Amino acid sequence: MPFPTHLLTEDEDLVLDLRPHWWYLAPSGALLVVVTLVALAALRSSWWGPLDWTILLLFLVAVGFFGFTYLQWTTTNFVVTNERLVSRKGVISKEGVEIPLDRINTVFFNQSIFERIIGAGDLGIESAGEGGRQEFTDIRKPNLVQNEIYRQVESLEDRRLRRLGQAAAEAAPATPAGPQLSIPEQIEKLDQLRRQGVVTDEEFEAKKRELLDRM
Repeated sequence: MPFPTHLLTEDEDLVLDLRPHWWYLAPSGALLVVVTLVALAALRSSWWGPLDWTILLLFLVAVGFFGFTYLQWTTTNFVVTNERLVSRKGVISKEGVEIPLDRINTVFFNQSIFERIIGAGDLGIESAGEGGRQEFTDIRKPNLVQNEIYRQVESLEDRRLRRLGQAAAEAAPATPAGPQLSIPEQIEKLDQLRRQGVVTDEEFEAKKRELLDRM
């Protein structure tokens, strides 16, 4: 099922919403096919009688295993937005990992020869904070997902730089003829914008360091 849009923040856009690669279903699907073939063969043979309940039980177990795996597949999301990366899974109870894009340091992907053929692979995300490195398996076209994550990280940084520029313009004098604000006054103005939520704490600290370096 799709990632719930009500979990997105006001200015957050959904970029990628991926379920695991179909290979995730392969083991349970292969078991179901084998047990089904055995059951069909038993129906046509004379030895179906003594083994009928055993084969029926195996068939029901295989169907149940495939059905549960399919439910897991449909309720697993690997999501990239313009602000964060989210991995969410669970049929009844939910669990997940959320990594803000501004904390991502490096994105790795790994594919065997077979995985390259079918278009599957694993992603490793190194981020700042306690989480360290996170591994995500059965990702569709992991090299393209890696590129998209980097694009969104760069886009987020560009948006922050534009916001800093706008904040600096608001902190500057309204007209060239007006009085020039001192660096402490500009910092105070930026702090007001931070308290109002116009700029984040990180953006405020970055601009503050830039202004202090001019003194």
